[in-house]
Amino acid sequence: MVSLISSQAKCSVFILLFVLLLIAPVTALTLNAGETRSSTPVIAKGDPVYIRGIATGHPQAGLQIWLIGNNFAQVTTISVASDSSFEYELTSSDTRNLAAGQYFVLIQHPMMNGQFDIVYNAATGQVINRQQGSGMVIFTLTGAGALQSSDSASALMNAVNSQNIDDMFSTVTFFVNEPDAFIDQIGEHTVGDKFTITGTTNLAVGDNLMVDVLSSSFAPTGKGQSGEFSGKSGIVQVQPGTGSANHWSFDIDTSAFRPDEYIVNVKAINQQVSGSTTFTIVSRQVRTTVLTTLSAAPTTLPISVTTTTPAPASTTKATPLPVWITGTALAAALIFVGLLSRNKV
Repeated sequence: MVSLISSQAKCSVFILLFVLLLIAPVTALTLNAGETRSSTPVIAKGDPVYIRGIATGHPQAGLQIWLIGNNFAQVTTISVASDSSFEYELTSSDTRNLAAGQYFVLIQHPMMNGQFDIVYNAATGQVINRQQGSGMVIFTLTGAGALQSSDSASALMNAVNSQNIDDMFSTVTFFVNEPDAFIDQIGEHTVGDKFTITGTTNLAVGDNLMVDVLSSSFAPTGKGQSGEFSGKSGIVQVQPGTGSANHWSFDIDTSAFRPDEYIVNVKAINQQVSGSTTFTIVSRQVRTTVLTTLSAAPTTLPISVTTTTPAPASTTKATPLPVWITGTALAAALIFVGLLSRNKV
């Protein structure tokens, strides 16, 4: 909340400019008068900007809006609603014509005397203090001898904040950049894969993007030729990101895709911005099981086989008699011979 207090007011008259948390009727950057941010908001050319707040006291003269940028200045008076709310809009056509760079907005309240004491003379390009006699020139805002944008913003704040002026003010700033849309690296995928294509952009949250995924082999065909199409198209919305880098995503199911190189194109619906990249879809490899019949041929498999080979029937040999039987038979023969010899004598 920002309090705007007149230095000359002797009574407790004050003005509060604070945040109105309302949903914009269209996608846009919404700024709140007097809001303090850690970083300056960034928009893309062609995105609208809304500056909102509440001016208590319901000034009959409304509010004076000063928009100052690089070689650009615009002074506008807007009315205040019955509930003391106000809104200043820069349309898509307005921001599309703005040069890239920083822009400064000063919201001026007329305070107690009901008139703007610091005014702009469009004929001369000068900023004038109406409290100084017939009007004292403070500085030149546009045309020959004009100050640079940052110097003009500082001079304007000093003028409105001077002691002899009861007007009060609140400010906001933002950057304007060329619109962009980028696609993250996709890589190689296989037919049947389901994945998400992602990217970043500086377009406003809620802006629409057209995403086309098309086979690079796709081309117009004759009546007698096959016109098989492989790809997908759709519209996605920009989602909140960090800083000026919002993001988008697009889901893909490649079950019906052919193996091929694919081109991805992303284009903004309302802005002149696009991005492109390629990726590849390859065939899914089928794993097969082969049954092999083993034969009697030699094999190198580590198989241990135990066999029993019978002796040939035609080569059977008698088992030799034990040695003690042979010795006994020889002894008996010698005794018998000895007995025969004695009988002859």
